[in-house]
Amino acid sequence: VQLQASGGGLVQAGGSLRLTCATTGGSLDYVAVAWFRQAPGKEREGVSCIPTRGRGIYLSSVKGRFTVSRDNAKNTMYLQMNNLKPEDTAVYFCAVRFTRIVLSMCLDPSSYNFWGQGTLVTVSS
Repeated sequence: VQLQASGGGLVQAGGSLRLTCATTGGSLDYVAVAWFRQAPGKEREGVSCIPTRGRGIYLSSVKGRFTVSRDNAKNTMYLQMNNLKPEDTAVYFCAVRFTRIVLSMCLDPSSYNFWGQGTLVTVSS
């Protein structure tokens, strides 16, 4: 399974970006999908995830600004990011897990075994 993240870039504070993660070699049916980010000098943190079924789960600091979605028919997941802030600057990674996930672990990086290469998001003030 390979994941390819794209859509990062440079944007001013208050702007928007849409990240895309295309998967090949596996179906997104019945899998958990997630977005993570890692800023320089910081640990990787979970931004948003969708368990096998159900609604998205969000990091508190992005709730109301970011929206995660998935298109199982296209084996693609998305992260719509609105009202971006300088503190959102990071490399963003997509990840999937092909077995059932406990909701409390949905935003934990250790829960995922397939990762994309990352796409850089830079938000200027």
